[in-house]
Amino acid sequence: MNDQREPDKTQPSTIRKVSKKDQVLTLYKAGITEVNDLAAITQSRPSYVAGVLEGAEHAPGYFDLYTSTAKPMNVYSKFFAGKLGFRDEAAARESVGLIDELYRQFGLAGDRAGQHHALLMALTMFDRARWTGKEQEADVFRRWLRERLDEAAPVASAVVMPAGSR
Repeated sequence: MNDQREPDKTQPSTIRKVSKKDQVLTLYKAGITEVNDLAAITQSRPSYVAGVLEGAEHAPGYFDLYTSTAKPMNVYSKFFAGKLGFRDEAAARESVGLIDELYRQFGLAGDRAGQHHALLMALTMFDRARWTGKEQEADVFRRWLRERLDEAAPVASAVVMPAGSR
């Protein structure tokens, strides 16, 4: 005896597209908790995934100037963790070199959140050096930040409007 039932043809067939937000939350509940993995699977930006999780209270966190950079703030933290310092000017210059390299890589990828994090790391190191009395070391970070802040803004893509649509 075949126990298969025929589908109910009285109900209209509706296929609902699953949103990226729903995908992220479902995968998270299923045990995939790494933001990078969730972003890759859902073809989303890591910052979007983190926002969804934060909004659902799955990844709450607190960070400020005194929070260790070893504690991940976001998906970009791992690129900087344990690699920045200002014990002397040479260490500050080495740190700025890494920050600059990552800032430019993020820029090439169009990853503004990554660039923002690089700027944040430079500002954090500047403040930490300055507020511990290491003025020369702080100045290394300040000069790099000033150069970034003085750069021209990226040119936005021009939107071409069809004739007569204004």
